[in-house]
Amino acid sequence: MSLNTTPRGQRLHIAIFGRRNAGKSSLINALTNQDVAIVSDVPGTTTDPVYKSMEILPIGPVVIIDTAGIDDTGELGELRIRKTLDVFKKADLALLVVDPGQGSGADGEDRYGYEREVVARARNENVNVIGVINKADLYAGQDLDVSAWSGGLGIPCVAVSALKRQGIEELKRLIVQFAPKDWTAPTIVGDLIAPGDLVILVIPIDKAAPRGRLILPQQQVIRDVLESDAVAVMVKERELRHVMENLAGKPRLVITDSSVFMKAAADTPQDVLFTSFSILFARFKGDLVALAAGIRAVDDLKPGDRVLIAEACTHHAVEDDIGRVKIPRWLRQAAGGDITFDVVSGGDMLPENLNDYKLVVHCGACMLNRREMLSRIMQAQGAGVPIVNYGVLMAHIHGVLRRALSPFPAALAALGTGGEEDEAAELELLKKMPLVSQIAGKIKI
Repeated sequence: MSLNTTPRGQRLHIAIFGRRNAGKSSLINALTNQDVAIVSDVPGTTTDPVYKSMEILPIGPVVIIDTAGIDDTGELGELRIRKTLDVFKKADLALLVVDPGQGSGADGEDRYGYEREVVARARNENVNVIGVINKADLYAGQDLDVSAWSGGLGIPCVAVSALKRQGIEELKRLIVQFAPKDWTAPTIVGDLIAPGDLVILVIPIDKAAPRGRLILPQQQVIRDVLESDAVAVMVKERELRHVMENLAGKPRLVITDSSVFMKAAADTPQDVLFTSFSILFARFKGDLVALAAGIRAVDDLKPGDRVLIAEACTHHAVEDDIGRVKIPRWLRQAAGGDITFDVVSGGDMLPENLNDYKLVVHCGACMLNRREMLSRIMQAQGAGVPIVNYGVLMAHIHGVLRRALSPFPAALAALGTGGEEDEAAELELLKKMPLVSQIAGKIKI
């Protein structure tokens, strides 16, 4: 992936809902001014949510989510409707497409029945909805009375013809108006640095990354540093000390990969801000304070407990995979016995049986948008299960969490007082790690 390509997780996610043959796919083509969605007169052409990354001017980079009809029928239809409504967990904004000729209200039928269900679900998920009264080229008069539709559904509406591509600019204006202002954080690291600052990025060569590439979070942080008019210097962990000793002055910030926390912490002066890519993304994509607070559950793990490892993407697990090998090994060592680990991967929500787990350990979420990650955090909180992410957990396991959270006072406060008792507990946990205990005394916690 190139540096100038906006990752899916940073795009505004717009979900398209409506009955079968309401013109959802035609609307996507009209919005993008391209034939990117299959259009057919056969009802039910779209059977599962389809994600399309694209640009919509002047909105910018988006992901359009095309869904199955909300009036689908039969046993399979019910499953499709359920999948369609689950899309709200990933949506930043919803467009509800209406064919005025569908649902005439005859024989006591609620004209807005299916559409009301979508609006109710959207409100429950705190997602704004725009009504798109489609096929304006076929209807007139009362059928296209935008105020009537808006009043009936309780949402802002606009009349368009997706086929003739009429009314699309007005729809775009509504999208800009009603899109959430905080659908993604404005910056990953820019608020921690100033123009001209030096930022050192400690980047081991990741076996899971394709040869010749940096992994996505590293690319995004580099881009963010450059856009902040600061200077980014990339080193492997073995070169960090040498670079530090040969600088004319100290860097403003050191950002490390979590896999080399201890080495990078040892080689970074105490008066230099220090954190990790994963912790930065915990803040950028979700709720760092909640993830920091969840770390308390790690110290309470006991043999026999169950832990869920949640990965946002599917990838080929390498020999010493962080989520599937290293973290389970560290947590078993910390708990002093065997713990059962389950792994889920991909973009779906967390499993419904979260009450079976003592802890959820989530990846850095570089492939999720902020709504998705916040939804997962809220899902865990709703089940009463603490949740942490890889970076927060690994910093804690290696005894450097307080230092790695030092740029973020609110997250640091979520850990507790930070007194001698807390520091002693961190050191005791560190000593349980056979692989790192030999150098524990060399690092200032």
